[in-house]
Amino acid sequence: MTQTIKLSDPRLFRQHAYVGGKWTYGDGGREEAVTNPANGEVLGHIPWLEPDQIRAAVDAAEGAFANWRALRVDERCERLLAWHDLLLENREDLAILMTHEQGKPLPDARGEVEYGASFIRWFAEEGKRTFGQTIPSHIPNAALGTIKEPVGIAALITPWNFPLAMITRKAAAAMAAGCPVIVKPAGETPFTALALAELAERASIPAGIFNVVLGDAPQVSEVLCAEERIKALSFTGSTRVGRLLLEQSANSVKRVSLELGGNAPFIVGPDVDPKEAAFAAVSAKFQTGGQDCLAADRILVHESVHDAFVEHFAERMAALTVGNGLDSEIDLGPLIHGKAVEKAMGIVDDAISQGATLVAGDQSQAPGPNYFMPVLLTGVTPSMSVWREENFSPVAGITAYSTDDQALEMANDTEYGLAAYVYTHDIRRIWKMLRGLEYGMVAVNSVKMTGAPIPFGGVKQSGLGREGGTAGIEEFLETKYYCLGALGSVSGS
Repeated sequence: MTQTIKLSDPRLFRQHAYVGGKWTYGDGGREEAVTNPANGEVLGHIPWLEPDQIRAAVDAAEGAFANWRALRVDERCERLLAWHDLLLENREDLAILMTHEQGKPLPDARGEVEYGASFIRWFAEEGKRTFGQTIPSHIPNAALGTIKEPVGIAALITPWNFPLAMITRKAAAAMAAGCPVIVKPAGETPFTALALAELAERASIPAGIFNVVLGDAPQVSEVLCAEERIKALSFTGSTRVGRLLLEQSANSVKRVSLELGGNAPFIVGPDVDPKEAAFAAVSAKFQTGGQDCLAADRILVHESVHDAFVEHFAERMAALTVGNGLDSEIDLGPLIHGKAVEKAMGIVDDAISQGATLVAGDQSQAPGPNYFMPVLLTGVTPSMSVWREENFSPVAGITAYSTDDQALEMANDTEYGLAAYVYTHDIRRIWKMLRGLEYGMVAVNSVKMTGAPIPFGGVKQSGLGREGGTAGIEEFLETKYYCLGALGSVSGS
């Protein structure tokens, strides 16, 4: 059965790739159905481009690059701000489209549109601040300095959990720096990316500057990584795939930035209100239905407040509503597909088989095959999958600890290092955790930590580089050094 997406502006629903300013079919005739995870209904079909068509996108980007980089920075800024304004003007349609293909509740989708648009505004202005330096000269009669130049064509491979914001966070930075982009969105959520292309065209972004290619993910990625004219690759997704892309990009020596997996600890000190901390932990764990690299996967609670924390966590978790994201007052939508449900169930079964206690999580209450009811496990140990893996599901695991040193050791016991949360009022503990946690981002007494001005990224195997903030645009800029000597100053002239 095919489901109709009702939009105020039906032109935002596109079922073609976007290459060089043209809506494109696949030459091979292959296509893929895109379904609504809430009910399994088909939303539409997208073409699978052939390798030559992907290289045609590189041709288009290469042809548009010279004029785009030559624009005055304020002119690029104006185009990007027009794109930003169009996103906000079409906020409701974009949110409806996103909820249909991704499943997140409609209020969350509206928030993502605003969040995604904020990166466009930020980088539109940040492009005006890509300053070079004047270097005090150690060479007689010479002026030394640096200038910033766009690195070149950028390939952007983005995930399904944030189908709009992960594109704008990358694309706005690259485009503000003067780079054309080729976006490969996730096959589960292509329509949001294509709507962005439609709005970019309306914003007078020149043809070839914002391209969207679709197709078999491994094949598209292989072409993009091998293409020498592509100078930068930015990827958000799993650590496993990030390693493969890094390897595939080695021969062409690309500038690679990776935002990979997370396994965030949420450390609760002995001095906080357990109810307040528990309610915050629920928010940190179940954002985007747990399908979030910032989700609090390992909740470490001091033994003195453990039981009260568990009680309040279970109380707040029980109040969460699960259902179709288009319905009103829904907290958690479906998981992205059936395999995600199978993985979540496997994680729970593994934990219980190793001695964890299932406090709550009756899957018989799930409203459909792609839904997974929130789960709370206690007695979680480091040997369990729920501890070791980024579970990307609404499965929360709680572990008690005795000392700050033990909490730090347990929190750092992972290959990941993206984000961590700490709840305590003790300034000595705060400082110890800030310095001791091996993570790129640490939030203290706050669940909210992201936004356009901050340098988003991790350490260890959670990635390379940063997105957002003043650092985000640097991923798409080269530093050119110059030495300007005075004529007639050369010895012997």
